[in-house]
Parts: sequence; structure tokens; C-alpha cells
Amino acid sequence: MAAARAQMSPDQAQPLLSVRGLNKTFGGVQALAEVSFEVRPGDILGVIGPNGSGKTTLVNAITGFIKLDSGRVSFQGRDITGWAPHKIVNRGLTRTFQVMRPYFSLPAFKNLIVPLFSNRARRTGGWRGGGRLGSRDTVAVDILEEIGFERESYVPYKVASSLPTGYLKRLELARCLALRPELIICDEVFSGLSMSEMASMVPLMEKLNLEGITLIMVEHRLRELFRLATRVLVMNFGAKIAEGTPEEVMADEQVKEAYFGSEEVYGYV
Repeated sequence: MAAARAQMSPDQAQPLLSVRGLNKTFGGVQALAEVSFEVRPGDILGVIGPNGSGKTTLVNAITGFIKLDSGRVSFQGRDITGWAPHKIVNRGLTRTFQVMRPYFSLPAFKNLIVPLFSNRARRTGGWRGGGRLGSRDTVAVDILEEIGFERESYVPYKVASSLPTGYLKRLELARCLALRPELIICDEVFSGLSMSEMASMVPLMEKLNLEGITLIMVEHRLRELFRLATRVLVMNFGAKIAEGTPEEVMADEQVKEAYFGSEEVYGYV
């Protein structure tokens, strides 16, 4: 990946996402405090921090699910602060949810029909720039197969409510991919997975990144995250307390104090 980044043009090296001075309070509690960072094309940015540090609030603020008290979010050089979630998605910024939100009563592949009918999917020519042939049902199954649904076992045709956590996590990703995003924010994609499921998820995330998708990964599973992340942002009490490579942030005294005695650090070392 480093070689691929070295070949980027000056335009490609400009920030894909720019976050400046985000602030948000809930009932007097400061959930975000002057949070700023940038994400460039091809990055895999890890966002970590103890429970309650503001990670999911940050995701919700970037993707339009909550209104900021102050600050600015820019995507592809355009100010998207205050935009509705569907407008942000239409620009190419998508997200998964920590608590999966599929259409539980529909087959897995039917969960992709809504994004495949979206304005963005129509404007960009569908999956992989229109390279897929067939009906949207066929394209939906193709996408699921790409991320680990076994077509031969009929898993893509099973009702979503019958799927185990590992498949539901992949279904969340598939719904993002149907929109052909530039950036996916993954909220706890490793949460609830078995060791074998996590082991198979790591190369999938690498594959998506190599195919040109920039990733922000909010995670507690540091061992798996640090295999992927090019940079890590650490939050505590709503503020950014460190940013750098995995090795740099884990050597930071504030990070050590924030994580002291937590299972996340033990899971890393």
C-alpha cells in the first residue's frame, strides 16, 4: 500500500475528509471537545479509546446523525457540516453500525436492493462502475459473494434474522459497498466475532482498501486493528489525546493512563 500511495498525484494527496474543532454536549456532558484530524485517500485510520470516550459520537457527527454545537466537517473539499445523512451518503461517505440494522424480515441479498436503487448507485453506474451484468438481485448476490457469503450454500438467500453475527457484520459492509463509496466508517466491525471470524475479516478489510476504499475503523480490538491501521487516533473524555502510528500512540503516556488495566491493552500486548 505504501507503494500505491507514493504514486498518488498531488490532488489525490489532499485530504478526503477534514474534521476541524468539533464540539458536542449532551445535558452538560462534553461528548466532543475540539476534535480535529484529517483522512487522506488510501488511509486506514483507527479510532480508539475507552468506553464513553466519544468515538461513536464522533462517527454520528461526521455522518450527520447528530447536530454539532460547533466545528466543521469537509468531505472531498466540500463543507458537509449539518447535512442530512442521505446527502452525505450520496457524496460517497458511508458507515456501518455497531448495532447492526438490517431489514431482518428480508433475505440478505434483498437488503442491498435499497442502496442499489439509490441516486448514488444510479449516478455512478452501479457496482464497480457498471462492470457487473444482470438484474439488481444478481448484482446484490455478487456483492455478498465478494465479501464472504457462500453463493453455493444459499446463505445470501436466507432471511437476515437467521444469520449469525459474522454474516450480519459483512451484510453491513455489503450495504455500504453497494453505494460505491469513497470512504467507509466502520463502527466496531470486529465486535462480537469469534477468533476465526476476525481472522477472516482482516484480509477482507485489506482487500477493500487495496481496491481504493479509504477506511476509518472505530475499534476496541486493538490487535486486529493495528494489523490494518496506517494511523491511529486516540480519544478520551471527548477529546483527542494522541495521534500517530500504532507504536507511537501505545508509547504515549496519556494513552497508557487512559487504558491502564483495560482488557483492550492486554489484548494488544
